[in-house]
Amino acid sequence: MAVEMRNVSGNNVEAQLIYAITLPVSCAIILINLLIILGIICNRQLHNSQNYFFLSLLVADLCTGVALPFIPWMGLNRPLSFSSCLLVHIFPNFLFLAFLFNLVLVHYERYRSIMSPLKRGQLWLHRRFVLPLLAVWMLPLLFALLPAFGWNNKAIHDRNECCPITNSTAHSNCIALSGERCCTYRSVFPNAFIYLEVYGLLAPAILSIAAMTCRVLWITREQLRHIQRLQRAVANRKCRRRMEMRYACCVAAVSLAFLTCWVPYIVYTHVGMEFLLRQGGKSNRTGHIVLSCVGIGGTAVVPLFLGLANREYTDPVKKLFCRLWHRHGQSVQMDTSLRFS
Repeated sequence: MAVEMRNVSGNNVEAQLIYAITLPVSCAIILINLLIILGIICNRQLHNSQNYFFLSLLVADLCTGVALPFIPWMGLNRPLSFSSCLLVHIFPNFLFLAFLFNLVLVHYERYRSIMSPLKRGQLWLHRRFVLPLLAVWMLPLLFALLPAFGWNNKAIHDRNECCPITNSTAHSNCIALSGERCCTYRSVFPNAFIYLEVYGLLAPAILSIAAMTCRVLWITREQLRHIQRLQRAVANRKCRRRMEMRYACCVAAVSLAFLTCWVPYIVYTHVGMEFLLRQGGKSNRTGHIVLSCVGIGGTAVVPLFLGLANREYTDPVKKLFCRLWHRHGQSVQMDTSLRFS
């Protein structure tokens, strides 16, 4: 009885910790994504293939924000049936993979546009933009559904390790009362599936995003040097210093965004793989919860930085709020004038 009370209190503390970290971040991600999506939809000039890619990324990020409070539970044990266990593990995994694929697509499209600015309209991404959009949603869905198609460890789920094994009578009574088996990520995702996802999908995606970002910064630096050579002829030192400062701020912003958004997720993934290698080792549940919340939440903030940095996305929302504020001020003035008249 004391063991069961200890388990219940531990689960309550873990639930409070998960919701205390994820709910504010999730609400902020959902709200900002909705505002940027509204800004793109309201501006007809933004209805093109490039912004369709970014709109798909915002939708994926919005779904990730909705699923964020449920992702840390994937690393914890819960008494669920196997079908429910598959659902609570496959669906958040699909949403995050779709988000990552959309993020790679947006970076690749911008990278190709910068590499070939004069051939931007001739790129196959823009001429057949429906195919990439279908690919970044269908491929993660097919991969995430592999455990549902039979690539799972249902035998581990049938062993039921959720109930404390103090003695055989207490263990059988616990099973009879719960009526459900223990749900854990090991029963849904085999080790081979986890290795394939981490080193076959996640790591190449992060490396490709980092490589394309560094390449774009390098091209920007080369263009800046070329402009500075032209400006030396007219001896415009102030303009050169201003451009150097802007480039330095850009590099600092990119570096800061990488440190705050991607490094926590890389650490979380590395720690998760280290625990996976220690088959019988004990895990720090609190540390796992904090790392998963910070890691997944940090990656979900990346599209918000990209969206808020573009005035084309934020200006329609600012104008809408200004109109609403102006109408509210006019209504308040009319009410006060009616009261004093």
